[in-house]
Amino acid sequence: MRAMFEEAGIIEPVRLVLVSAVGFFASVTGTHFLIRYLAGRQILDRPNERSSHDVPTPRGGGIAVVGAVAAAWLTGLGFADGPVAPDLVILAAAILLGAVCFLDDLRGLGPLPRLLAQIAAVAPGLWLVSGQGGLFHAFLPPLVDLAATGFLWLWFINLFNFMDGIDGISGVEISAIGIGLAGLAAAGSVGARLLDPALALTAAALGFLVWNWRPARIFMGDVGSIPIGYLIGWLLISAASGPGGTATALAACLVLPAYYLADATITLVRRLSRGENVFQAHRQHYYQQAVIRGVGHAVICGWVITADAGLIATAWFVVPTHPVWGIVLAAMIVAALLGWMAGVWNNPGKQPEPN
Repeated sequence: MRAMFEEAGIIEPVRLVLVSAVGFFASVTGTHFLIRYLAGRQILDRPNERSSHDVPTPRGGGIAVVGAVAAAWLTGLGFADGPVAPDLVILAAAILLGAVCFLDDLRGLGPLPRLLAQIAAVAPGLWLVSGQGGLFHAFLPPLVDLAATGFLWLWFINLFNFMDGIDGISGVEISAIGIGLAGLAAAGSVGARLLDPALALTAAALGFLVWNWRPARIFMGDVGSIPIGYLIGWLLISAASGPGGTATALAACLVLPAYYLADATITLVRRLSRGENVFQAHRQHYYQQAVIRGVGHAVICGWVITADAGLIATAWFVVPTHPVWGIVLAAMIVAALLGWMAGVWNNPGKQPEPN
């Protein structure tokens, strides 16, 4: 069948359609069945004083998302001409990381086992990129570069988990980063091999949003946010070593996830400066401040979509020719979004909506 598609000259569009379709429909159907299963097993996210929801909701939808990403990614690998072992290693590490997270959801493993599992997942990824270098291979000695890359990868895994706090927000962010990377790969600004996994992530996230958009019928949970953060981190690291040039590729990798990076990092620094226990749950992220002010989840996600559209456009059209100005523009977009979330630009005066 592959030969038939090649002869017809349509193998590329067929591959892209299959990857996207598998990712979307596997996510939609898998999440649908998970809602009933998780509710029946009483695997629920129960509201507390730090929650942004009021109704016990099934937690663990990330099982379907990670499974859909893996299925779609493997579909793309079925068309690959080159080696697929690196992709299989990363997918296996993400699935094992998700299994540890699900066990933690059921039994509570504590922070140290979770961190060790993340380090164990990051280690083979660093080994795979050690030949061409990590995020800073053009600026730092190899060992320092890999150490810095590993540290930032671990932080990205955890910040992605921290930011998954309201209906739809992580699905929106995954989709935006996936679309951004897919466009860069299609244009040749980063490695072409990133196109399929970027589409897989986007399609799976959109399928999950069918059930996670306001009002959410299921939450992703650590079993989804942590391995998905791991996979996106891998794609960003891979993109930074791509053919688009060090400054350009690195700038694009900073621009696309700029909102999540800024919200989580600024919040962490502020909490550290106040001497707070950073391992304790809280409601101090900027998107949480907007919820506390009475802004609805869908409205917040709508503004995140708008900002992410600006970041994607910046990564596609500004960064390739003016990487420094691209980062400056991205910083302005994110600053405007954070200011709105914090109530700097307006005060809607709304009462908190029921969840």
